[in-house]
Amino acid sequence: MKKYLIVVAGGKGLRMGGEMPKQFQLLCGKPVIMVTLERLYAIDPTMQLILVLPAEHIELWNNLCKEYSFAVPLVLTNGGSTRFHSVQNGLAQVDDIDDALIGVHDGVRPFVSAKVLDDCFREAWIHGAAIPMIDIQDSLRHIVGVNGATEVVPRDRYRLVQTPQVFRLSLLRRAYEQRFVESFTDDASVVEALGEQVVGVDGNRENIKLTTPFDLVVAKTLMECSIPQQEI
Repeated sequence: MKKYLIVVAGGKGLRMGGEMPKQFQLLCGKPVIMVTLERLYAIDPTMQLILVLPAEHIELWNNLCKEYSFAVPLVLTNGGSTRFHSVQNGLAQVDDIDDALIGVHDGVRPFVSAKVLDDCFREAWIHGAAIPMIDIQDSLRHIVGVNGATEVVPRDRYRLVQTPQVFRLSLLRRAYEQRFVESFTDDASVVEALGEQVVGVDGNRENIKLTTPFDLVVAKTLMECSIPQQEI
């Protein structure tokens, strides 16, 4: 069974601040995107990695690869105007293989665990589509009016979604032949628009998406703790 993983890294990082896009900001002395790719490669070196970057970031990426002696094997391709179109471009780099599985992962999630990655690929092989999710620990409320009124909702009915989201290749290709609509917030929502079901697996709480300066502080703490690969 051939496995692919599209790593999308096209965000501008406006909430992170600074001149450098968030995927290139340093995490313990190395760009975040490189930390992510090295982790993925360490988990499964047989998995084909496809990195999707905005065209205007390609030169920066090539320079960083030289500066940090980055050597993880991957296929590099240009991003699109939205995440949806970036995934389409990543899919274009994949050969048609009947029994292939393909995942999509955020380039600024450097702490996915080996177990979560393995679980997503296994369940996608069985069910066609699988995504990692974690429980909501805080209380959750629903805004019911313009005057600030809210009502509590049962948090056990909701989950926070992570990546990688993994699918049978033929299914994801078919899903991304649809026309883009704003309700496509992730790959699972694109697949569900076909009427297909997506199963959930337990994610790992450390698999945070680095979006704000606070997230970067948390990430540095995780890196400095040197938690074993199989545990985070």
